[in-house]
Amino acid sequence: MSSKTITASRGATFAAACRVNQAVTAEAERRALQWMALRAPQWVTSDQLTALGLGAQVGAGMCYALARYDRRMLLPGIVCLGLNWLGDSMDGTLARVRQQQRPRYGFYVDHMVDLFGAIALMGGLGCSGFVHWETAAALLVAFLLLSSESYLATYTLSRFQMSQGVFGPTEIRILLAIGNVALMRNPYCTIFGRKLLLFDVGGVIAAVCMFAMATVVTARHAVELFRKEPLP
Repeated sequence: MSSKTITASRGATFAAACRVNQAVTAEAERRALQWMALRAPQWVTSDQLTALGLGAQVGAGMCYALARYDRRMLLPGIVCLGLNWLGDSMDGTLARVRQQQRPRYGFYVDHMVDLFGAIALMGGLGCSGFVHWETAAALLVAFLLLSSESYLATYTLSRFQMSQGVFGPTEIRILLAIGNVALMRNPYCTIFGRKLLLFDVGGVIAAVCMFAMATVVTARHAVELFRKEPLP
């Protein structure tokens, strides 16, 4: 996909970045979103979907926090994750289908909403008792680091990386939903004879992987930019 230059109201130009999504579910997700967007009622707007995505992610965080007292709250948490996917993934597709793109506004609002939502989700996890606060904080920092790198790369390389390898936001939601089902049965696992919180183990692995990805991607993009802008 080539970058598209959009003329702003004051005569400035904005280059819409090429979107790259190589996640496992990317193609199936694209088709499903296109199908739903074409059939969405006219009263449904992209802004409403963005608000739905944020509200659902905040709701998922609240469900995790309440699951500390009643583990059954993990089930509505799965519903919230699904609604978050619908709102967060379909808002842009709906705008494109209806030819109502606002690339600067959409990019800015959508990703600020993602950041606030991630804070709410990780905060809820930290309150749940299913994961230690240190693990939840590490996950949040790793997510913010990867997000920052992605946004900077979008500006400097005109390439918006929506996934890292085969993992994207949809895969993360699926893993969280599966984790919720596992927590309903038993919040602990045994590794090398030690009883550990299941989400602590998964969280540490995820945080390490995200930090590693951020390091590798930063190095690769720095080299690419260095080559594009050599010293005289």
